[in-house]
Amino acid sequence: MRFIDLTIEQYQLPTLALTVIAERDLIVNSKENRSRRDELVLLIEEARTSYYQHDDPNISDAEYDAAFTELLELEARFPHLLTSDSPSQSVEAEPQHVSSTFSHPSKMWSLDNVFDSPALEAWLDRVGTKNLLCEIKVDGLAVNAVYRGGVLETLSTRGSGSVGEDVSNNIQFLNCIPRKLSAKKSVLLPEILEVRGEIYFGLAEFDALNLEITSNGRTALANPRNAASGTLRMRIDKRLDALSQAQASLSKKPMDEKLQNAVAIRQRELSQATSSLGKLSFVVHGIGRHEGLTLETQSDAYELLETWGLPISSRAKVVNSAEDVFQYITEVGEQRLALECEIDGVVIKVNDMLKQEKLGYTARTPRWAVAYKFPPTVARTKLLKIDVQVGRTGRVTPRAHVEPILLAGSTISHATLHNSSEISRKGLLVGDMVFLRKAGDVIPEILGPVVELRTGEESHFVMPSHCPECGSELASDNNSDADMRCPNTEECPAQLQGRLEHLASRAVLNIEGLGEKACQALLDDKVIADTSDLFSITEDSLRTSDYFVKGAKRELSENARLLLRQLEEAKSKPLWRIIGALSIRFVGKSVRAQALADRFGSIDAIAQASYEEISRIEGFGDVMAQAVIDWFSKPPNRELIEKWRDAGVVFEATEPEMGNEFLAGFTVVVTGTLEDFTRDEAQEAIARRGGKAGRTVSSTTDFVVAGSGSGSKEKKARELGRPILDEAGFKILLEHGPEAARGVIKTQM
Repeated sequence: MRFIDLTIEQYQLPTLALTVIAERDLIVNSKENRSRRDELVLLIEEARTSYYQHDDPNISDAEYDAAFTELLELEARFPHLLTSDSPSQSVEAEPQHVSSTFSHPSKMWSLDNVFDSPALEAWLDRVGTKNLLCEIKVDGLAVNAVYRGGVLETLSTRGSGSVGEDVSNNIQFLNCIPRKLSAKKSVLLPEILEVRGEIYFGLAEFDALNLEITSNGRTALANPRNAASGTLRMRIDKRLDALSQAQASLSKKPMDEKLQNAVAIRQRELSQATSSLGKLSFVVHGIGRHEGLTLETQSDAYELLETWGLPISSRAKVVNSAEDVFQYITEVGEQRLALECEIDGVVIKVNDMLKQEKLGYTARTPRWAVAYKFPPTVARTKLLKIDVQVGRTGRVTPRAHVEPILLAGSTISHATLHNSSEISRKGLLVGDMVFLRKAGDVIPEILGPVVELRTGEESHFVMPSHCPECGSELASDNNSDADMRCPNTEECPAQLQGRLEHLASRAVLNIEGLGEKACQALLDDKVIADTSDLFSITEDSLRTSDYFVKGAKRELSENARLLLRQLEEAKSKPLWRIIGALSIRFVGKSVRAQALADRFGSIDAIAQASYEEISRIEGFGDVMAQAVIDWFSKPPNRELIEKWRDAGVVFEATEPEMGNEFLAGFTVVVTGTLEDFTRDEAQEAIARRGGKAGRTVSSTTDFVVAGSGSGSKEKKARELGRPILDEAGFKILLEHGPEAARGVIKTQM
């Protein structure tokens, strides 16, 4: 079960649960015990009704999990309080107010949750550590698909576990579930087959749906699970009836403008509904009744279902020790924010189906499976105020200040808002309660407001007309540009510091001695006036700043000496890194800097290049080419180049280190996180060998390098049958070429 607002330390029992359990231990009077039990039952049942029947959680994950944990503890300590109608004896709420229900051929179960290592270790002690199946716990809507003779007959939600809501009418609009299984001659399709799985929205589809919702002034969806549940349970038949009635009325009065509008509205509603259904995804996580089919293990079942065309998680893994279980949990936890879908934990199952039978079930859960819950990536907090930040290129970005909240292991107090147009699209007001998410790039973002909680005291954000750092009047580059910019590129302190921090970053010149505080000290103490003075820094000039000296004799600190050494090393860095350090708009530290270096070979050649020559480079468009021309046309930028040149910076490309280009004609896509390469370093290595560092996976991609958290690109590569390499294989590709790498392909499914 999933709600919003968990504020727990990573992989630990919710602090709220600890509190309520401690309070429970103070309850010694039997009447008080029963009263507390009744309170918990009422809270849990109301929460289930709001969550499962209305897709509108009324309490947080933490509150629900804590209440349920307390109820279990209370019933275990005082068995006379345990009754058959307790929430601990049932799966979830009965479906209500639906057109039809469906009785599952075999019961669907909920899962017990654990939040920390000791609880998981206790479960492992009970079931054993050999032959376990680990898989990710997708945060979606549990469904039961029933096939007869290989043909999809019904699709229903889990509901109470025995009876669910029949959503079979929407099957025809779903692209994620095969309507007919692809039979293999060697294995006959069972007469009846129940497939259990999760219907969900990928994060990209969820974000697009949420933007549409909030732009219409409605409350944001807290998570993809709510979105998937509401979408799957839509009554398409009612929309079809409404459209038919509107069309029938229009046929009698074809010139009636109101009727014409009514038909257009009904058509749009139907189109939006069917389009949303088509964007849902499905992943199998279990098997129910299966007549005429003998299975020994859960993993065997998955492999067989996959051969029949059902979507199986590529991250399921069989392990044989407690250490392997915890390693799996650690790896998934590290990759979690980079996955293509929302997950809220890991499920561990006994793999052997005979052993599953022997272990059996409680009233609501299987004893042979458990869910290890992660802290949430979405929480609810208050938007306190919005101010703006000025970046290195002058872009002025609104920044949200929120009530600090613990989210996915760290305390969040700020979130990006990109521009004022996004604030309007999301319908945000200062003072709103908002849903906050820690997304794949780990930068917190606001999904949208909780409109129902507004008090009337909220206020609109007004974008400032002048730069908060230097006072210059803000303006957009053109009428279509949503971003506001500070035009004072030469003197704005925020831009100066931003450019210093950018060029010192690992992806550009990698100057460790030039962190945020060092950059600020160089500018505040006037060691340099701007980035053009950077390579002219000396021991004597650093001694004028307290930050770079120590003791009464003002000897240079270790950080100062490190800075001087690394500045000297940076002068001979590859040309593409020097280009990236210039902070040319749209070029930055990306592969475009590499493309400019490869095409022209020197900074002087780039400065003299025409607009047409630059725009013809792959990856450059009209706007980007013009940005390069504009940068070199400004006198301060030309002066910067001359100052750096006088200080010894090399502005010409060197010969490729490998001495050959054995990746010429090959496209290599790098996805996920690599241990020994940053993304830019990997792309540079590909380019230096004559290859193209691709951004998207297609049928023409030669290799996909998949690091941890590779997500949708690795999935796409599997679908297209493109060769996939792990990091070790990537190193072989770089050192020995494509033929050698083909011998270590991770998969080519």
